[in-house]
Amino acid sequence: MFDHNCRIRHFHRLSKNKIIEFCIQLEIYFKDKWHPVIRYDTAHGFTHKDILHKGGRAEKEPLFVNDYNEALTFAETDIKTNWQIYRDKFLKEIDVNG
Repeated sequence: MFDHNCRIRHFHRLSKNKIIEFCIQLEIYFKDKWHPVIRYDTAHGFTHKDILHKGGRAEKEPLFVNDYNEALTFAETDIKTNWQIYRDKFLKEIDVNG
């Protein structure tokens, strides 16, 4: 599904068939290192998307969904559908900013 330089890291915890926490992250291999690019998680007490930039800066976007199961499904679908867009934006930012 992905190029050799892209991967998804996925973690979730269940309780009685309900997701109680999760993290799903797209990573790009660039200059001998894996870099997180997009992350969805439940840290900080709410479901959100982190758009990660060079140097570790993150933009947080809250997800307005009914539950963590729905949020995880949305996040996984978004990453699998848009990974090339996220990859290209990240690589362009790295290239522009050196």
